[in-house]
Amino acid sequence: MTYAPTIGLEIHVELKTRTKMFCGCLNNPDPSPLEGCEAVCFERSLSFKGEGKQPNTNICPICLAHPGTLPVANKKAIEAVLKLGLALNSKIPETSKFDRKNYFYPDLPKGYQISQYDKPLVIGGELNGVKLTRVHLEEDTARLLHSTIDNKQLTENLKLNVKGQRSNVSLVDFNRAGVPLMELVTEPDIKTGEQAVAFAKELQIILRYLDISDADMEKGQMRVEANISISKDSKFGVKVEVKNLNSFRAVQGAIDYEIKRQEKVLEKSEKVIHETRGWNEGRGTTISQRVKEEAHDYRYFPEPDLPIIDISKFDLNGLKAEIPELPQQKRERFIKEYGLKPEQVEIFVEDQDLAGYFEASVSELNTDLHGQEAVNMLFNYLSSDIKGLTNELGIGIKSLNITPENFADLIVLVVKGEISSRIAKDLIMEMHKNGADSRQIIEEKGWSQISDDTEIENAIKEMMAENASAVNDYKNGKENILQFLIGKTMAKLKGRGNPEKIKKQLKSKLLS
Repeated sequence: MTYAPTIGLEIHVELKTRTKMFCGCLNNPDPSPLEGCEAVCFERSLSFKGEGKQPNTNICPICLAHPGTLPVANKKAIEAVLKLGLALNSKIPETSKFDRKNYFYPDLPKGYQISQYDKPLVIGGELNGVKLTRVHLEEDTARLLHSTIDNKQLTENLKLNVKGQRSNVSLVDFNRAGVPLMELVTEPDIKTGEQAVAFAKELQIILRYLDISDADMEKGQMRVEANISISKDSKFGVKVEVKNLNSFRAVQGAIDYEIKRQEKVLEKSEKVIHETRGWNEGRGTTISQRVKEEAHDYRYFPEPDLPIIDISKFDLNGLKAEIPELPQQKRERFIKEYGLKPEQVEIFVEDQDLAGYFEASVSELNTDLHGQEAVNMLFNYLSSDIKGLTNELGIGIKSLNITPENFADLIVLVVKGEISSRIAKDLIMEMHKNGADSRQIIEEKGWSQISDDTEIENAIKEMMAENASAVNDYKNGKENILQFLIGKTMAKLKGRGNPEKIKKQLKSKLLS
């Protein structure tokens, strides 16, 4: 029996502002030991472990919810959400407001979260063929750490009289409390895990283009929740929410698994429960967490300590002017201007610095003289050799010690047949090491390509004498051995031979 999946996404994104959403604390949930204030905290006294991160350093009475404190909204965070709305062709309302979302949990110091309910900053829009419901702004919660510690620490630091060697504790780090958190909600337009991943990836790239979030899922800066239901007809099935998916792999795995799980439940004539589930990466399954709360459980009401937001006070035209070329626009332009294939363009869509280097290099080519061949070759060397070098060294393209001008000149030498592809690969390494241009290195090392017919002929004769068995195999019909013979000839010429001339002369000799 065939079921139709219906999937909607809720995506939380930590915004890249200098300070938190409603106070002046630094927006840095993971400060190093040298950052933040000098306050001594409970967690640190228990030897809190967090990759050198210091808990409870970027905090103040406001984000700790001390009585009598008042929030002040972060203008830059509001502008970031408005900018995303403009980029996604969404509707920007005349007014917006903040609300209190009431629930009690240890990571929520106020006992409620300042969020937005019925009047978000952004309404509608579309991305990758998926309609958007809204984009709103709220504050992030604190971070909980559940751990097991030595009871000696509890006795010494807290003067507690505890029995046994170890105890289970829950620790709270308030560095993340109050970080500006954007939530984007889609319509239930998505049908597969693959489509959900494509949407989330495109959103991540746009957030980075707009420079409003790094959207690093491994660091929790972008978190995905999926609402999934299945049905045999046009009616919606029972919705299940899978929370806190922190990788694209998890997004696809959780959705695909949940669709199959719900199918099995219905096939047994049982009912799908309206609940919240989590994703177990190790087992590749979703697991039940709690019965899903409805919106009224949160008892939303307008935040009395913050005024209505008058959107006319924001320079929307100025924000729109700051929007750069977006991913889809870049795809279309690179295909049209540079004759690249759609799959080739994606490497530049995902890496803006690499795209800039490519364009700067192409601008140094005389494309009227060298044509599309030079552009294609430049792309190939950039996406393979240059990208491989930067990955090996663990650096970005901006740290590469090869200017776009020198890289373009290297490509011209290859196109004109003045150096072989083997020499070109060695040149790239040398150019990065020394910062010199290709022609200077070629001259110093004597790497210019050998095209002299006599020199190539002598190399072929020597090679054929040393590889008589392979030569006979070729003459007896094993044509695939030709590449081996060309390689042996090239080795005789120390990688400097003109490959086309070697191939032509070698075939002539073998057929004579």
